[in-house]
Amino acid sequence: MSHPTTPGQDKRSKHGWLMLACCVPMIIAVVVLVVTGVLSTGFLVIAIMCVAMMAVMMRGMDQGGNDRS
Repeated sequence: MSHPTTPGQDKRSKHGWLMLACCVPMIIAVVVLVVTGVLSTGFLVIAIMCVAMMAVMMRGMDQGGNDRS
């Protein structure tokens, strides 16, 4: 069963993907620095947790506030 979409819903969805895409350069930089031995693998875990936290926050923002006039 599909749910009706609101006019701004598609825009918010694209914004969420854009925000997560902004995390990609950070992940790439951390992976390169870990592979070259500049950083420890703990920094990779921190970077992945940062992306996960961003995804959770974006998901939470999409859930509420749809009843505004």
